[in-house]
Amino acid sequence: MARQTLSLTLHAGGHTSKRGVDIDDAIVAGWTGRDPAAVEHHIRELEALGVKRPASTPIFYRVAAARLTTAAEIDAVGPESGGEAEFVLLRYEGRLWVGAGSDHTDRKVEAYGVTVSKQMCDKPIAPEFWAFDEIEPHWDQLVLRSYVFENGERRLYQQGSVAAMLAPLDLVARLGVSGGQMTENTLMFGGTLAAHGGVRPTVRFEFELEDPVLSRRIAHAYSVRILPILG
Repeated sequence: MARQTLSLTLHAGGHTSKRGVDIDDAIVAGWTGRDPAAVEHHIRELEALGVKRPASTPIFYRVAAARLTTAAEIDAVGPESGGEAEFVLLRYEGRLWVGAGSDHTDRKVEAYGVTVSKQMCDKPIAPEFWAFDEIEPHWDQLVLRSYVFENGERRLYQQGSVAAMLAPLDLVARLGVSGGQMTENTLMFGGTLAAHGGVRPTVRFEFELEDPVLSRRIAHAYSVRILPILG
């Protein structure tokens, strides 16, 4: 088992603790939108670009836990990869935790095979997590947001309520129906929002999960070092 150990800060009950958290399994949930009509529309948009229709909606891609990182820089082969902000679920010590991450994906490989593209890149996550039970009552008020840097300018890339995606417990239940399990030391990405101006490669990416009710946010940023394609 390729276990990944990350240094994380956990917030619960007004207390903060820093832990070395072992992660054995990583999952990227795709096509998690609550509105089936909107999901179908997006599927058809991507089909027109050569991306194959998913086998199911939602769908759960397995990713090597070793791909998870809290680093401020990742390496990517070629210039075609980009980030996308997502909420992240973690099962740890019998409790469900919520954080933020970026499903950084090779966009060119995605047209060849989504499963392969998910494995191509590191998956940055913020090193902070909140106890899910403390935010579940106001879950739909949480906001995901991301920024990219283009032509020397910081630009809003994504923004919207997590209500656009399946709620965490619904997502975990559907994982079980698909034959998977949200077992101890499992981390799962929960889905993303549409990008302003369309999905495109990014070399600097910032993302955050904001809780306006408790006036707090989880944020992280990373740069991409592009490795050359030599044939």
